[in-house]
Amino acid sequence: MKNETLFRKAGSLGYPLFEKEKEVDANAALAEVVESRDFRLWEGFPVMFATALEKGLFDFEMALGHLKSDKEKTAFSKLVAFSCGLYAFTGADVPNLEKVEKSRYYLPKDVKKALLAFKEGLVLSVGGKELDAGRLRKVFERYFSEWESAVDLASQKESFGLGYALSQVFSPKQKELFLKKLKGEKFSKTEREYYSRTVRKKALALANPELHRLALLCR
Repeated sequence: MKNETLFRKAGSLGYPLFEKEKEVDANAALAEVVESRDFRLWEGFPVMFATALEKGLFDFEMALGHLKSDKEKTAFSKLVAFSCGLYAFTGADVPNLEKVEKSRYYLPKDVKKALLAFKEGLVLSVGGKELDAGRLRKVFERYFSEWESAVDLASQKESFGLGYALSQVFSPKQKELFLKKLKGEKFSKTEREYYSRTVRKKALALANPELHRLALLCR
């Protein structure tokens, strides 16, 4: 069924409603989320959008290109604005957000409206629907807290071998930035540029399932 396929795509962007799936075209998936007009998916849009940004997969113009009507494109831009307002309200450090803010499709007035709605627990209107700001916040914070739990677990395991494994792949400075990123700590401008240029590429290579399979065979 169409929505079940979309739910699986949503899962690949960090908002699993079913089992995890392989990575999909993030821009197309986010556009489909808007087209679906499904409340569950719209409530999870900030989670999926943050994941797409984290992976460096989001392109505003390409995402809008997947939508046919002006109404859908406006709804998409509003959901992006609401997500940005939510990140600002919760203090979430979402990578690559500065690229979105520089886009001509970015709606700063709607970001401010969203920030106010999250502060006062109001509703957000988009595409003829009303989304409860408190509900959006709870959904996002639930997944954000799960991420932090995973980070805590990784930190605990560091003394039991993770630190050694990281040292085999990263230099001391790279390892420091990798863990800093994992913990959601803010980078300086120099650290952010170095992480993006060097550390992130290594991390993406390590995340490649085919490379992981071959590494196991070559132990």
